[in-house]
Amino acid sequence: MLTLENLFAEPYASIVCYPRARKMELRKRIGELRKLGVEGLDFVGEKRILNVSVLGKGCVGIVVLTYGHCGRAALKIRRVDADRSRMQQEAKLLQRANSVGVGPKLLRFSRNFLLMEFIEGVLLIDWLKTKRSRILIRKVLREILDQCWSLDRIGLDHGELSHAPKHVIVNDEDKPVIVDFESASLNRRPSNVTSICQFLFFGGEPAGILVRTLGATDREMVLEALRRYKNDRTFENLERVLTALKL
Repeated sequence: MLTLENLFAEPYASIVCYPRARKMELRKRIGELRKLGVEGLDFVGEKRILNVSVLGKGCVGIVVLTYGHCGRAALKIRRVDADRSRMQQEAKLLQRANSVGVGPKLLRFSRNFLLMEFIEGVLLIDWLKTKRSRILIRKVLREILDQCWSLDRIGLDHGELSHAPKHVIVNDEDKPVIVDFESASLNRRPSNVTSICQFLFFGGEPAGILVRTLGATDREMVLEALRRYKNDRTFENLERVLTALKL
């Protein structure tokens, strides 16, 4: 773990101000971290930036592990070259998701940072590759669809679930968590249930794994149930989708 004072040195300075550090911006950001109660950053994870390990990297931000007043937490750092000037909107959308029990818990935020609950686990696709219990797989998939329905119900579209390999983590207690709301919107028609079903059950690696572990589903029955749900996002129509998927 590096203290905040260590972040003035490279290559860490250029991660806090990715892709390139400027003294004034770096000083301002480290001041923001102090106000958020962050005491240090721990550069671990499977992704590499500037030969340093991090938890994640996207178009908007870099995610690293932190320690401080909130304990161990995930910190999303706004990239200097991001297509937005502040993180408040993403924080607002994550708070909205949290209101129905979805997503990592938002702890604190500032202009350039989101401090969130750290979800320790594996990506859904990797989790599926290691599990053989049909009961457990069905339970996790049912929970994912329930969470997607909760988002649909409040009008929040995640925006990335039709290609979701990076957006669902299964934690150490086999509970799925939908993450990364940087592309989310309250202004689009929500399509979380239909999008996640497209990712999981129609083509691609997840569908192949699920056919091998759970058996094939009636494609036309599933599509008809999804059409009904798309036209009327009720719990009854969600149940029709779950039944068609044998969940």
